Amino acid sequence: MGRVPIWIACVLLLAATCQGKGAPGHRVRVGYYNRKCPAAEIIVRSVVGKAVSRNPGLGAGIIRMAFHDCFVQGCDASVLLDPTPANPRPEKLGPPNFPSLRGFEVIDAAKAVLERVCPGVVSCADVIAFAARDSAYFLSGYKIDYKMPAGRFDGSVSLESESLQFLPPPFFNLTQLVDSFKAKNMNEDDLVVLSGAHTIGVSHCSSFTDRLPANPSDMNPGLTRLLQSKCPVSPNFTNDPTVVQDIVTPNRMDNKYYTNLLKRNVLFTSDAALLTSGKTALKVMENAFKPGSWEKKFAKAMVKMAAIELKTAANGEIRRNCRVVNKY
Repeated sequence: MGRVPIWIACVLLLAATCQGKGAPGHRVRVGYYNRKCPAAEIIVRSVVGKAVSRNPGLGAGIIRMAFHDCFVQGCDASVLLDPTPANPRPEKLGPPNFPSLRGFEVIDAAKAVLERVCPGVVSCADVIAFAARDSAYFLSGYKIDYKMPAGRFDGSVSLESESLQFLPPPFFNLTQLVDSFKAKNMNEDDLVVLSGAHTIGVSHCSSFTDRLPANPSDMNPGLTRLLQSKCPVSPNFTNDPTVVQDIVTPNRMDNKYYTNLLKRNVLFTSDAALLTSGKTALKVMENAFKPGSWEKKFAKAMVKMAAIELKTAANGEIRRNCRVVNKY
């Protein structure tokens, strides 16, 4: 075994007070691991920071992962479960997640250190919540920084069919988007704010070619020509390139998504849909022209989203390996 990195040695010293699972029926709270595993959030932020510095796209993937996890079975890390003989088609193999969802190896890396420092204490669901927050922190140049309540439990149910049922696809109109958010106790404000995550990362051509000629679209002609030069006419599983979602600042989390939207420089039908009502269009303009406003609202919306349909000790567990349930 090689020499232990200094930062891991330091957090090992902090781990002396690590304890077991929380009591049944407990609620998430800020500082949940202060006594159970004081190094928990430090470890996740360190692992995420290194990953994002190497590849900003991983941070974008982790933020998307948090959304895709919470909207299906709640924020319980069900999106991390691998296929097994008993469950050959889990969420991660659903069309909204495969092959586009990424960042799994970052969660694995953070969890591996946590299991070494505080075995059986930190849930995979909390690792996702912390990692999404930390990805936003680094990608925004430290402007998005917030406290994330913790104490989630991991779920054991993960079904491909539910990824299609609950995750809003890129071709949804505004009514469909609002309804899908309302079903998860999220409102129009949350919809507009969380859509701003499209300021970072990439998308497969198949997600937006319904907006390219010969289909009708209000997309900016300049962006249309650019996308046509990069995407095949009929993308398929073996020929489906990716393009950046934000052509202005593709590797930075900022409010440029909203100015892009006002200029019709966005990829998805679901993006353009935000301008189809006066109420949501006004929210778009506020985020576009009020400096610092979107970053604060994004932080609040992420905390709200991270509380969707949480598991307790009665119907959850703390997975030792994020890819499989403990009893498997």
